[in-house]
Amino acid sequence: MDRFCSDKKNQSRMIDLSCSFPQSAVERIRVKEIPLKSANTAYTGMVYDFEVNSMDGSYIDFPGHIKETDDGIRADNVHIEDFYRIPCSVIHLDRASGSGGISGKELEQTFGSKISTPALMINALGSLEPDDIEKRSVWLDSSAVDWIISCGVRLLVSDVYESKALEGVFLRLFKAGISTVCEPRRMKQVGSKYAELTVLFPKIPDLTQIPCRILVEMKDL
Repeated sequence: MDRFCSDKKNQSRMIDLSCSFPQSAVERIRVKEIPLKSANTAYTGMVYDFEVNSMDGSYIDFPGHIKETDDGIRADNVHIEDFYRIPCSVIHLDRASGSGGISGKELEQTFGSKISTPALMINALGSLEPDDIEKRSVWLDSSAVDWIISCGVRLLVSDVYESKALEGVFLRLFKAGISTVCEPRRMKQVGSKYAELTVLFPKIPDLTQIPCRILVEMKDL
C-alpha cells in the first residue's frame, strides 16, 4: 500500500512496511462456506480456519518475549496509544551484506544528532531487504544498543538486529523496556527524517510476540 490522503492543510503519504505472510502460512488456511438463508435473503458466508506462527510476516516483540525480561505486557493489555501515530525518527544507512556491526557513533552521525522521539526506524540496508543479505551479517553492535537506549526510545523498527554470535541485542533492548518490530520491508521508501509510526496487531491474550502491520505516515506541511 502506498497512497496519499489530503485535506485542506496538508498531504499525508502512508506507506505499508509490512512483510507478506510466508506461503507456508497461506497454505494452512482452510475456508468454510456457511449458507445463510431467510425468507428475505440468501447468501454464503466465508469463514476461515488458520494456524499462525508468531514470527509469520512482520511481527512485534514485547519485552516479555524473553522470559527474563517479562514486564507483563501482552498483545491484549498494551496501551494502544503507544503504538498509534507515534512520532518516529528515521535513520537510513546503505550497508552491504557482510559489512558487520553498526555502531552508535554511526547512527548518531548519520542522523546528525541524538533523537528525541519515542520511536526509531533504522533502515540499515538501504534498498536491500533482509532476505537479500547473508543472515545476520549486518547487526547492531553494543554501542548502537547503548545509544538507542540512551535516547529513551520505546519502540524500534529495524531491518537488522543480532549478529551470528548472539550478543544479546534483544535482551538488552527488552531490559530497557523497548519493544521491537522485526522483518519490515520497503523501508527505503520512507523519504523523510521524521514520520508517524503505527503498529497494528490483534488483541490476543497472553502473546508477547505477534504478527503485525507496520504503517508509516510522512507529512508535507
